[in-house]
Amino acid sequence: MHRAWFVAAVAFVTIVGAAAFASLPGLLIEPLHEEFHWSRATVGFALSVNLALYGLTAPFAAALMDRFGIRRVVAAALTVIAGGSVATVWMTASWQLVLFWGVLVGLGSGSMALAFAATVTNRWFTARRGLVTGVLTAAGASGQLVFLPLLSWLVQEHGWRPAAVTVSLAALAVVPFVWLLLRDHPADVGLAPYGGAYAPKPAPVPGAARRALAVLFRAARTGPFWLLAGTFAICGASTNGVIRTHFVPAAHDHGMPITAAAGLLAVVGVFDVVGTIASGWFTDRFEARRLLAVYYALRGVSLLFLPMLLAPTVHPPMVFFIVFYGLDWVATVPPTIALCREFYGEDSAIVFGWVLASHQVGAALVAFLGGLARDAFGSYDLVWYASGALCAVAALMAMVIRRRRPAGDPAAPAATAGTA
Repeated sequence: MHRAWFVAAVAFVTIVGAAAFASLPGLLIEPLHEEFHWSRATVGFALSVNLALYGLTAPFAAALMDRFGIRRVVAAALTVIAGGSVATVWMTASWQLVLFWGVLVGLGSGSMALAFAATVTNRWFTARRGLVTGVLTAAGASGQLVFLPLLSWLVQEHGWRPAAVTVSLAALAVVPFVWLLLRDHPADVGLAPYGGAYAPKPAPVPGAARRALAVLFRAARTGPFWLLAGTFAICGASTNGVIRTHFVPAAHDHGMPITAAAGLLAVVGVFDVVGTIASGWFTDRFEARRLLAVYYALRGVSLLFLPMLLAPTVHPPMVFFIVFYGLDWVATVPPTIALCREFYGEDSAIVFGWVLASHQVGAALVAFLGGLARDAFGSYDLVWYASGALCAVAALMAMVIRRRRPAGDPAAPAATAGTA
C-alpha cells in the first residue's frame, strides 16, 4: 500500500480527535445561560468569534504549512486548542469566554480546518483526490459521532466544565500521532504522490502572511472566487451557524431533553460520513458546480420543514430530516475544493482557505443573529426559514460558475479563471 494512504489515515485520526472542540459549542448555550445568566446572544457572540477566527485563520495556516511544515503547525494548533479549552474552567466573566473559547480555540481550530485536509490531499495524492477529500472531510463528522454523546452526557450529569476538560485532553492526545507519524511531503520518504510522478520537495516558502494575502488579492479579481466564497458562506450559515449551534437549544425549547437532541446531532455525523465520502466519489465523476447546486437546493428544502418537526420526543419525520440533512451536511466540500483546484492550481489550498473563511464568517453571523432572534422573538422559526431561503440563493450562485476551458482553447477568454 502506498505511504500516502497511511498519511491520510493519520490525518483522519487527527481530525477525528480534534473534532471534540467542534462538538461542544451547541451544548454550552443553555448551561452558561443558567449558571452565569448571560443572554443567548452573549454566548452566541463568543461562539461567533470562534467560528469567524476558525475561518480567517485557515488561509494563513495553509501558508504556514508551506513555510514550516504540516507537523509543526498542526501540533502547535492542537496545543493552543487544549490550553484555551481548559482555561474556560476558571472563567467568571463573559469576556473570558470570548478570549478563551472564542479567540484561542478559534485560532487553534482554524489551523486544523479543512485547509489542512486540502494541503494533505494536494501534496500526497494525484489520483483519487475527490475520494480522499471526502474521507478527510468526513473525519470531522466521525469525531462528532464519537464525542457528542459523551459531551452531552457530561454536561447533563456533571456540568459543562468536565466537558471542556475532555475537549482539552482529546486535543492533547492527538499531538503525538501528528509529531511521530505525519510527514510533510512524499519526497521526505523518497516517494511520488499517489498516482503521480516523483517531484522533489519544494523549498520552504517565506512570508506566509504576505503570500496568503497575495493569493487573496489575485483570486479576488476573478469571478469564480466570489461565487465560491458566497456559496460557502451560506453553507456555513446553514450548518455550523444554525444547526450545530442552535439545534440543541431549539429542540430543548420544544421540550426535548438535551441528551436526545445531542444524540440526533450525532446521527447527523453518522450519515455525514456516508454523504461526504459519496460526494467525493461523485466529484471524481460529475461536474462539481451541478453537484453544489443540487446539494444546496435539497438543504434549503429540508430547513423549511424543520420548524414543523421539532417536538418533545423523537418521531419518524424528525429522524428522516436528520438522515437527509446528515447526507448533505458537508457534501459541499469536495466539489468546492475541486473547483478551487480547477481555477487556482498550486494556490488552491490557500484559496480554499479564504473560501473557508467566508464559510465561517457566514456561520459566525448566524450563530450570533440566531441567538439574537431567539431572545427577541422567543422562537427559532425565523432563523430556519431564512436559512432555507439562503440555500436557494446558493444553489443559483453555483449554477452561475462556468467551467474553466483548457489552456490554449481558442474559444477561451483571455482570463478564463476570471470569468463566471
